[in-house]
Amino acid sequence: MRITLIHPTIGRHEGQRNYIRSWQMEPLGAATIANLTPMQYDVAFYDDRVETIRYDEPTDLVAISIETYTAKRAYQIASEYRKRNVPVVMGGFHASLCPEEVSQYAEAVIIGEAEVSWQHVLQDVENGTLKTYYYSHDRPSLDHIMPDRSIFNGKNYVPVALVEASRGCEFKCEFCAIQSVFHNSQNRRPHQNVLNELEKIGNKKLIFFVDDNITSNVNAAKDFLRAMIPFKYKWVSQMSINAAHDEEFLDLLQKSGCQGVLIGFESLNPKNLKKMNKGFNMMNGGYEKALANLRKYNIRLYITFVFGYDEDTINSFSESVDFALRHKFYITAFNHLTPFPGTPLYERLKKENRLLYDKWWLDPDYSYNKIPFNPTQLTPEQLESGCVQARADFYTWRSIWDRGLDPVNNNGAWMWVQYYLINYGIRKEIFSRDHLPLGDNNWKGELIKVRQFPEPFLKFHKQSLETYA
Repeated sequence: MRITLIHPTIGRHEGQRNYIRSWQMEPLGAATIANLTPMQYDVAFYDDRVETIRYDEPTDLVAISIETYTAKRAYQIASEYRKRNVPVVMGGFHASLCPEEVSQYAEAVIIGEAEVSWQHVLQDVENGTLKTYYYSHDRPSLDHIMPDRSIFNGKNYVPVALVEASRGCEFKCEFCAIQSVFHNSQNRRPHQNVLNELEKIGNKKLIFFVDDNITSNVNAAKDFLRAMIPFKYKWVSQMSINAAHDEEFLDLLQKSGCQGVLIGFESLNPKNLKKMNKGFNMMNGGYEKALANLRKYNIRLYITFVFGYDEDTINSFSESVDFALRHKFYITAFNHLTPFPGTPLYERLKKENRLLYDKWWLDPDYSYNKIPFNPTQLTPEQLESGCVQARADFYTWRSIWDRGLDPVNNNGAWMWVQYYLINYGIRKEIFSRDHLPLGDNNWKGELIKVRQFPEPFLKFHKQSLETYA
């Protein structure tokens, strides 16, 4: 039996061949599914971002990882296989957030984590008893995860190894799809399991721990960092600001080989942070104290801001840029707020009648970086252009040069060289992402549904949902 795994692109302009380089990272989910697949199955893998899918190649089942931004493209791919009578199963965040929608385009939908369901899917395919939904309300053990990276051979990804040490986050940020899917909980892999994976990866220049929040449980994170110290890996990850006030943690962060962390500041306005459920950003002395601590331990910073909350005005963009320049962040993101389906934010904006599209991710008039809702003190156009201008203002040649001279950013020759390469790359892509269509405009087919009116997910799993509630 042959299984074909596919990672879809977000989209392409008509006639476009080259994909945005910084987005060409290893799709770790596909490698995890490949590892979960028993040896007797033949596994093929296509990354729609970097190669052409061979639709006519014989296969018995297609598995597509679907995110909200890639939903339209995933449905296009599924339609091609539907023409060839090949069953399609979809999993991933969007499948968990919108299972009924996804079930219109897939014979089967995995809701939640594949470790629970994948073996059942394969057995049911062999027996001819494939179900519409596969779901478990329990978090799976991550004790034996070991992604099969052989599927990455020849794909020319960005030379950064993606590794997962934990999954999920215990915070409840209003806009975050992670808390909606994992119900504000976190699972961690055993330290030795992660170290074994790192040993198998070998001599990579940089490890990116893709954990949703590596410090969601600070004490567990400390244990992991202690285990990492003897191996001298260079690594980066994502963390919440609360850990920046724990100097024991910061010391371990530095000793374990951390080259930098991504922290979501999101807003400088306390009222916005409260609305987001991120009031903890301002605790223990707030940003200034946290940044002083991080600088003390030479931790490079990738800081993200999000605009579009109710207190944001036209001045919010320049205030955030000035703040980022003053603190000489290694890199900074200036993004607009995106209401993902299934999040508390989406439900609030829907209730307030502020959504501009029924389903922005499928609407033919929507494209990447457009604003899918009405802000309170900005127009959608002001919000969109303000984010783009903030990026342009931060990534000027003068800014790149000045920030590169900062003693934290130039601490270590290799990361100093990477600083200039990364900042140049981001500057180059400031405008290239704007209005990228969702889905492939080169595709000329029509979306073919499995079923027009899928049976409600709630009916299939009422007991499971009541257990969770």
